[in-house]
Amino acid sequence: MVDDGVAYHRRFQPEALVIRHAGRIAHESYDGGFTADRPHPLFSGTKSFWGVAALHAQAEGLLSLDEHVADTDGEWKRDPWKKRVTLRDLLMLVAGIPFGGLGSAVPEYEKALATGLRNEPGTTFTYGGIPLQVFGAVFARKLAAQKLTPHAYLHQRILDPAGIEIAKWRTLKDGTSPLPTGAFMTARSWLTYGDYVLANRERYAECFIGSSANPRYGLCWWLATPGAPQDLFYASGSGGQALYVIPSLKLTAVRFAKGGSFNHAVFIKRLVAGL
Repeated sequence: MVDDGVAYHRRFQPEALVIRHAGRIAHESYDGGFTADRPHPLFSGTKSFWGVAALHAQAEGLLSLDEHVADTDGEWKRDPWKKRVTLRDLLMLVAGIPFGGLGSAVPEYEKALATGLRNEPGTTFTYGGIPLQVFGAVFARKLAAQKLTPHAYLHQRILDPAGIEIAKWRTLKDGTSPLPTGAFMTARSWLTYGDYVLANRERYAECFIGSSANPRYGLCWWLATPGAPQDLFYASGSGGQALYVIPSLKLTAVRFAKGGSFNHAVFIKRLVAGL
């Protein structure tokens, strides 16, 4: 049923592929010595937690996506561009912050806050990790009274109640965990997160609306690719890691790999053709 998609996956250093369709597992395979119980780094797939967490926090009245970073960090009021940056801009990667902060170069909160802007807020999509760290810095300050970190909030409010397990988080030198990367999960656990978002997609609908600067990126989720169902959204990490959700097909899928020039659009097109 999903043979063409599976065949394409296996061309690019595969490690795991799990597909759930209409409530049942349609395919599950592990390659290259990888096993079902082995956690895998999500790399930038980790970003997919934070738009969801932000909307959850907004519903609780902890923050507003349209509030300004400068409302929490007074130093941002001194800069004519920085004072205009909203939390939504950060999560949609249109805050004007330059490329950087990926992989081993993720900055700690204070260093991220000190980063200058390269573009006027809202005008340019620039992929990177620094905006998520700025959001983390603001979120951490808002949670301080509850003695929670952003990651503890994510677990307490979303992951733990939904039975979603993170095997471990990467830790920075100051003891905090980064937001744009650093989560390790099994394929089944990440699939469970996809199932949770699918079941609650109306609650998190703002995650799946793109910006004028980049209609294909919402609040930390990539959106429909050419030739794919228009309601597709997915998380993507370096080396071909991915979590796909297609509500109209009741489909979630997780892919882990070692690397290679894997193309999400080609994979999804081949996968859905067999359904």
